[in-house]
Amino acid sequence: MKLTIMLIFAFILLSCGGNSIYKSQSKSKDWAMLDFVKVDSLNPILEPQLHPVFQSPISNKKVHWEERNVLNPSAIVKDGKVYLIYRAQDKDMTSRLGLAISDDGLHFKKQPTPIFYPDNDTMKQYEWKGGVEDPRIIESENGTYIMTYTSYDGKTARLCLASSKDLKTWTKHGLVLREEKYKDLWSKSGAIVCKLYKDKIIATKIKGKYWMYFGDTDLYIATSEDLIHWEVAENNENKKMITVLHPRMGYFDSRLVEPGPFALLQKQGIVLIYNGSNAENYNDSSLPKFTYAASQALFDKEKPYKLIDRMDSYFLHPDKPYEKTGEVNEVCFVEGLVYFKKQWFLYYGTADSKIAVAVKNR
Repeated sequence: MKLTIMLIFAFILLSCGGNSIYKSQSKSKDWAMLDFVKVDSLNPILEPQLHPVFQSPISNKKVHWEERNVLNPSAIVKDGKVYLIYRAQDKDMTSRLGLAISDDGLHFKKQPTPIFYPDNDTMKQYEWKGGVEDPRIIESENGTYIMTYTSYDGKTARLCLASSKDLKTWTKHGLVLREEKYKDLWSKSGAIVCKLYKDKIIATKIKGKYWMYFGDTDLYIATSEDLIHWEVAENNENKKMITVLHPRMGYFDSRLVEPGPFALLQKQGIVLIYNGSNAENYNDSSLPKFTYAASQALFDKEKPYKLIDRMDSYFLHPDKPYEKTGEVNEVCFVEGLVYFKKQWFLYYGTADSKIAVAVKNR
């Protein structure tokens, strides 16, 4: 009897110890940017409109350039205002980038015509007829704005880059993956490592280089000395791109992982907000298949290719009607993040149809 009591007591101690360890591991995610609250009173903050008209320089026809969908926005603070650069689609699904400006980060006024679009230039072969998609904007130390975006010719998506001094007039710099063996590779979604400096998000060097996470199934990494010309990190043995983040079977990100906004250098490491998609099977069975939800990963601040930690679940997922039903159902696709008026504003596409915002106090 005494032995039985002692065994039961030992079992209780072990159980409590196990729970304590589990809780400690959960608390270790204090590096993550959590507690974003969807602004239900206003969302969606941007919706497609029929009346804006644009003269396409390629077709030479007037098009209702955002009549079908608005989605996947990037954002940056300039002159005390939030500039939202968003993807818009016409009825033929050609994508262009529009601009909306806000004094409070919540209420936006759209500009009447797109600020970035396929044109009769050197990028036409890559951008027409699918268009230009999914921007991610950051600012350099000298005040130049750098935008990664996806060109789509109707067959292959390619990661590209452009720059601007005013967010309205842009210079296209071509493909990020310029090498012959990569230029026809499906590639997209470039998130450059930045830091928060005096309330501004600024690109920052690590070990003398800028770093970028990119990809939309696995994530890869590239480096640059000037934010314009990028070199993909390769494995010296097999000469293939190294991967730094992968889908996980049984999780919400079992189908693919794709960068969200810029990656943020913090005291604990580099925080990467990313989008994950739920696979058709061997997935997170609590979510519909193909659901897009957002999570976060932490990389070493001295070795940006080294994964340190990763959230087990998502912090943002579709649970509102405008997120669950649209051009593509069950989508929250995070792409824009700004620090504005002592708060974080997170902008995301909903069901590939509209745009919403969630806010976090610092």
